[in-house]
Amino acid sequence: MTRAVDAGRRRFLAISLAAGGALLVVPRARADALPPELLGDDLTALGPFIRIERDNRVVIGARGCEVGQGVKTALPMLIAEELDVDWAQVRVVQLPYGYVDTDQGPSNLYGDQSADADGAAAWDQLRGAGATVRWLLREAAAREWKLPIEQLGTEAGHVLAPDGRRLSYGALARSAAAIAPPDAPVALKPDRDFRLVGRPTRDVDLDELVTGRTGFGIDAYAADALVAVVARCPHLDGTLESYDDAETRRVAGVRDVVTIAGPKPGDALGGALAAGVAVLADGSWAALKGRELLKTNWKPGPWAAESSAALAASAHALLDRGEDGVPVRSDGDFAKARTQARRVIEARYELPFLAHAPLEPPGALIELREDRARLVAALQDPDGASELVARLTGLPRHSIAIEMTRAGGSYGRRLKNDFVAEAVQIAKAAGKPVKLMWTREDDLAHDFYRPFGVHAMAAALDRRQRIVGWSHRCAATPRNDRDAELKDDPVYAGCLEPDGFPAGLVANLDKTFFALASGMPRGWWCQPVDTFETFAVQCFLDEIAVATKQDAVELRLDLLGEPRRLPYAGRGRGVVFDTGRLADVLKRCAERIGWGARRNDGHGLGIACDFTPGRYAAHAFEVSVERSNLVIHRAVCVADVGRVVNPLGAEAQLTGALLDAVSAALHLEITLKDGQVRQRNFPDYPLLRLAQAPREVDVEIVDSAEPAGFAEMPAPGAASALANAVYAATTVRVRKLPLMPQLMRML
Repeated sequence: MTRAVDAGRRRFLAISLAAGGALLVVPRARADALPPELLGDDLTALGPFIRIERDNRVVIGARGCEVGQGVKTALPMLIAEELDVDWAQVRVVQLPYGYVDTDQGPSNLYGDQSADADGAAAWDQLRGAGATVRWLLREAAAREWKLPIEQLGTEAGHVLAPDGRRLSYGALARSAAAIAPPDAPVALKPDRDFRLVGRPTRDVDLDELVTGRTGFGIDAYAADALVAVVARCPHLDGTLESYDDAETRRVAGVRDVVTIAGPKPGDALGGALAAGVAVLADGSWAALKGRELLKTNWKPGPWAAESSAALAASAHALLDRGEDGVPVRSDGDFAKARTQARRVIEARYELPFLAHAPLEPPGALIELREDRARLVAALQDPDGASELVARLTGLPRHSIAIEMTRAGGSYGRRLKNDFVAEAVQIAKAAGKPVKLMWTREDDLAHDFYRPFGVHAMAAALDRRQRIVGWSHRCAATPRNDRDAELKDDPVYAGCLEPDGFPAGLVANLDKTFFALASGMPRGWWCQPVDTFETFAVQCFLDEIAVATKQDAVELRLDLLGEPRRLPYAGRGRGVVFDTGRLADVLKRCAERIGWGARRNDGHGLGIACDFTPGRYAAHAFEVSVERSNLVIHRAVCVADVGRVVNPLGAEAQLTGALLDAVSAALHLEITLKDGQVRQRNFPDYPLLRLAQAPREVDVEIVDSAEPAGFAEMPAPGAASALANAVYAATTVRVRKLPLMPQLMRML
């Protein structure tokens, strides 16, 4: 529970980041908006991020949603760099959600707190916050010493005078807090003066993580909260006809049974994902036992006949007919190029639905009072959670406190707040605080899945085996279906990029999308669009290279051509595709894997590359098949992800992203039968085992001056590089994922 704070005893200067990125000065910050770690009797708070003790210890607040991407370490490093303190004297604490009402409308005390707010904006905003506090401390010293502020420097948590005098930040903090910040932005450090940014730094939670002391969302409790588990309708858009809870209520510890409403067929998915019956109990065992004894009658919805086989058949039929396709991009005249081509190469690739399957399933602790609410959960979109709770309860958003915990993974699952909606519905019905818990079975059966689709590729080649025409037709379940945030986006958004590779590199290009009807909920998965289309593109390039007896690396480099910057629409303002940066990571990756060397050991090499706005990556694998087992001897990743704040964290992310991509490529798929998800737990959805993992992983991070962040992990090329390596080792071309079932069938 949050302990009471006597705000009247303290003076706060809150420097908040408004939605537009400008500094917003609030005369007095709400004390209840700060976590207990940032409060105390002997403190001085300088802005919402920084607290300085009299003994010169520094506490920095981490604003981002930590779901394993390292922002609880990297973002405070930006503040500490500009503040000019030693990292050893810094302690980092997780900030709560910082909603505030202002004269200009809703804002946030800490700036953008979503999980994808760790890129270029954070680079400027958080450095600016640290630099402003450093200016206040220098100004306080200047007034005490009666010296011009321009003559004063800082080092390791001290202000330095030209004559050698030093004052610690702790000694200056209280007087600095009484000074108004400057009207103009404070100048930031030049790169050459960085002491912390770019230095490998351990995760601030590492000790707690390895010793099991880290608090995750699933660990949140309140003294009077009941534990809730939900029996959800297994049918897509199905409904509850009736239930019998007589046996459930006889379980010791069960306190109540309530129903929750699901969405109406066709409506946007903005609340609970399925109709259900919630069992509330004193503890998790009683709640689960009570759910087990529930007798429920579910009514199938309009998708009762949907199956994976039927979806695949429909996708191929749409592509065969070629009618009613939605134009995505058309350059030149592909039809003419195809007619005049010396040779045309074609192939189709099929990708399954994928679940997120984070190790910590969704869940939430919610306390509803007449005039306020408190939510504790592992989130990726606290803004959305705040809006959702306000809509469901009628409370003003400033009365809704949200405490964010570390998440046990997400991969995009927590971008949706359906579990928060469930918790609110249950708490309202029960009239008690509720701790909602999901099981692994709940999570796999009720997710927002990566779309299913089939990619039909065609390339027209001239007499010199050059690609003069490229066609990419995709039949898939649209990503924006029933998603209110994407309702104004084109139907192909999230499945096929107009400017995706090789757009702008081939004179005659055609991209067309065919919408495939499905009742499956859809959401963003790791590297959202690119994991869905890159497999087809990069495998097809490899097929072209084999068919024309060209080197696969040289073929890609020829397509990329001379370094240039091409516009890349639809993924943010000012996004450009730098062909030189992608070519650079590709060449580095080829060199590291030993591309081009003659082999006689039965091992095969495969390579692929990919661009996601601001990030460039290439992957390569060395594999062999031994006694029907696929052995991955080596995996290489070379990435240019912009300016790296914490190289140690970046390397860990790239390694983890590669392993996740291998896991998904080898084994994972969500399948449907009779309108129900068939997978229930990890035996049905087998994640990568240690024995199946690459025996050696080699990661190189390319230096770059442009900050970009890791909001989308650069790993979509890994699946295609792996499939290309399998072909090189076996001459078996796998065009349907997951790879292992297809490979074993074809060998």
